[in-house]
Amino acid sequence: MFADDPDRATSAACADEAPESRYFSAAVCDLNGVLRGKRMPSSKLAQVRKAGIRMPMSSIGVDIWGVDVAGTKLTMESGDLDGICLPTGRAPVSLGWAGCDAPLLPLMMWKEDGTPYFADARHLLSAVLARFAAKGLRPVVATELEFYLLEAEGTPAPAGFRPGTISGDFDNIYSLDELDAASAFLDDVYRTAEACGIEVEAAIAEGSPRQFEFNLLHRPDALKIADDTVFFKQIVKNIARRHGHVASFMAKPCREWAGSGMHVHFSIVDDKGANIFNDDTNRGADAMRHAVGGLLATMTEMTLAFAPHLNSYRRLCPGGLAPTTVAWGYENRTSAVRIPAGDPVARRIEHRVAGADANPYIVLAAILSAALYGIEGRIEPPEPLRNNSHDADCESLARDWRQALGCFSASERVQALLHPEFVNAFAACKRQEQDEFGARISEFELATYRLSV
Repeated sequence: MFADDPDRATSAACADEAPESRYFSAAVCDLNGVLRGKRMPSSKLAQVRKAGIRMPMSSIGVDIWGVDVAGTKLTMESGDLDGICLPTGRAPVSLGWAGCDAPLLPLMMWKEDGTPYFADARHLLSAVLARFAAKGLRPVVATELEFYLLEAEGTPAPAGFRPGTISGDFDNIYSLDELDAASAFLDDVYRTAEACGIEVEAAIAEGSPRQFEFNLLHRPDALKIADDTVFFKQIVKNIARRHGHVASFMAKPCREWAGSGMHVHFSIVDDKGANIFNDDTNRGADAMRHAVGGLLATMTEMTLAFAPHLNSYRRLCPGGLAPTTVAWGYENRTSAVRIPAGDPVARRIEHRVAGADANPYIVLAAILSAALYGIEGRIEPPEPLRNNSHDADCESLARDWRQALGCFSASERVQALLHPEFVNAFAACKRQEQDEFGARISEFELATYRLSV
């Protein structure tokens, strides 16, 4: 009945014993990277693994507040049709929810006729990876996630830890004392991630108070990395709540603090397992530079994929290490695309535009489709930058949320590289969110204009 999908072929291999819980959750990941689904008795697990569940197609495309998006025309105009949500093939994972930690069974949404519904961005990424596979290629991918650990109530403030540990009053990058103060929280995150099969490498204290970063291990399985990144964000949030804190993946929760990014590292291997970016020199192979060329050629029109929220653009400002221009460089952390140093065998690209607030499936689909576009078209990038890319005379990223939406929705190239169904749903979602923000009158706006004009 259903179209071919590599995940469904692995479902039997991933089947485990039913988890020791009276309940499980079955969920899809929506356009904003939020898990949405149902809590069900564990007696139904075998049935759901076999036949899935039904959910309204509109539920995967709701806005950030969970409101139906009128622009998709999936509710009143079409009778709010159901989609068929089928298991991805991954065993249930326990993400550390407080109270009864009901294991999560991950699902993907399909149409009634068995074709993918591309508003589910996991299908989008799967389709991009199929284009690589058709050429005998496979991306090797890792993500780096930054976030803030905050007090649970009030204005954003760094979380306080046990007495005698280092305060959260100062920037303290790479501080071991900061990591020690958060050790109970970090240990629980590692333990929960390991139980879910998520391979986590380093954790570091980042550049602002109680800002941390986790690195996920490179894997030649971009779908699993996207899954793991979604699950890992939820794990961090859940464990933070258990410790009396709030974990925020907001791109810029405070004007004075550094932004939080989701940097993506990737290389591409051929059918023999050889890294096609490696030419045994520090310069990198033609394929690497062509991939960079594709990333840069599409970056402005793809900005919405990497910076999908109003707050995302607070991070993409001059003066920090988050990029503002369409530029690349070797070992240049001010650039949007960086080529890290090291053994040429491990030559890779670091894409530094996405914020921690972005949907990992969309981010990886946008990056990898643009890289393949560059490789196929042999697109030569401009000269790499060695200095501050904010000052460079080159194209800018979209400057704000509305410009990003305009560039994204008007681009025929984005429609071709991603999928028209996805582009239309994502644009409608962002348009509705922008309209809602635009209609709100802030306290600052009132303080500025109420008596002065």
